[in-house]
Amino acid sequence: MKTWRLTAPALTALFLLGFAPPAFAADPETNCQNQLDDDGDGLPDCGDADCAEKPECASDGKPENSNARCSDYIDNDKNGHIDCDDDECNTGLVTVCKGTWQGPLDGTGVAATAEPGDVGDDMPELGEGQSVEDLLGTGSDKDGERNDQLCSDGLDNDRDGRTDCADFGCRFDPEVKICQGNPGMRFSIVANVAGEYDFVKDKPDVAFTKVQLRTFGPMPFIQDSFYLLSLRAERTPRLTFANFQFPVAKGHFLSINSGGGGLSNAAVLSTSKHILIDPPFYLTSAFDQGNSAAAEISGPIDEQGIASYRIYGAAGAGLSTGSVGGRYYGFDNENFTYGGGAAFQFNIFGTWSRWDTEFLYTPAPLAWAVTVGGKFDQRAQEQYVAGNVHTALRAWRFHFAAESFIKQEFAFDSLSFSYNVKLGVLLVEKYLMFAADFGEFIAGDMQDPPEQFETELRRQLDETQFRFALHAYFFRNIGLASLLYTDRKVAPTDADQTEPNRERTLKLEVQYRF
Repeated sequence: MKTWRLTAPALTALFLLGFAPPAFAADPETNCQNQLDDDGDGLPDCGDADCAEKPECASDGKPENSNARCSDYIDNDKNGHIDCDDDECNTGLVTVCKGTWQGPLDGTGVAATAEPGDVGDDMPELGEGQSVEDLLGTGSDKDGERNDQLCSDGLDNDRDGRTDCADFGCRFDPEVKICQGNPGMRFSIVANVAGEYDFVKDKPDVAFTKVQLRTFGPMPFIQDSFYLLSLRAERTPRLTFANFQFPVAKGHFLSINSGGGGLSNAAVLSTSKHILIDPPFYLTSAFDQGNSAAAEISGPIDEQGIASYRIYGAAGAGLSTGSVGGRYYGFDNENFTYGGGAAFQFNIFGTWSRWDTEFLYTPAPLAWAVTVGGKFDQRAQEQYVAGNVHTALRAWRFHFAAESFIKQEFAFDSLSFSYNVKLGVLLVEKYLMFAADFGEFIAGDMQDPPEQFETELRRQLDETQFRFALHAYFFRNIGLASLLYTDRKVAPTDADQTEPNRERTLKLEVQYRF
């Protein structure tokens, strides 16, 4: 029996004969405007280095606004983005950047014309009983882009090779609205109906407790920009948060918002993302104030995305209620209200964003972040410095978070403190989640109290609260039914009162977020 032995020269010859591409033309690309690959190197016209110095391939500074200009391999408007990487090529009548896309998404990331079960060429095959949510955090997806902010900033935040709406988290997490349907303006609605029983007052109640309307998306013709308008419409419709974010450098942004700037994110996070239904009021009320307007600069500190910073300044009390327009004070506003501070976030494991939801629908990869910050605020009656520490740990079926505030008030010489600890556990993936939290606000003794306590000071009373909730997903993670128990104790407001004021309520709340 003859044995065949392949030597290195023989292998090289076989590769050249059977696998090598067609021979390249010896001459370079000479015609840079004929839409042809003249020299056969796979790069036509201005995409070929041979044409780099040709005058017909020079940028003219005019917009990318047509099929021709969005497919000429030239950064025409000199903004650092070429052809379909430029947002201008994904608006208007430009069609060359749509590829084989044949219609809007249906909420699963799949084109409306796709066959049942088809999740796209770049998706692994779904197993029996799997849905697209099961792809999050698996394979090559690092699960670090799962909110509207990160999914519209033009960056591959978790560095898994997919940017914004190409990332699995952005495409398939129902919390992300920016990548569903029309690539322009997006809308989101959160509506809650609750039946509540107050054990202290022995009184039941049923009400529409929340209606939050949001519109957000990129601003036209501003690459990597983002805007958000949030409206609460329960008793009186009011615009509670407005944010306009502009890029100032690669990965760094300037944000102009309605005064939500502060060390804690609890007050500006969407109402659909809190696992105890509402943020703990006692945690932030004495430390973060709602100014009329704020400016914020944020971005990465290192190239690996481990550390990031946020610096803000805010001012104004305004003349109306709600975040837009400021705060209304029932007494004379003794001070001009303003503040400023900075916070630094460190991703110890994985990637966590302050805009992420606290809910778990499927098991999640490990992510652990710590944020520290400090600031100075002047309120209607107060002047103080405050510090904040926050940590969030998300792993498998668990979500853990802890946050603490401390402040030294100068006008009355007092030291106050608050903290909150919360835990969420996904009991049955896609069906059942448990959550609980506990915290306190400890008001410091005032060495030089004012003659009259105005609005903000009246609220600063010792408080203890614990809550637990059981959440049932009845339609994917869009429909949620929650049973929430709250036990709250607040220090007496009347000098003759010996026992603290107590609230004990049981609430059944049904929420839709879409």
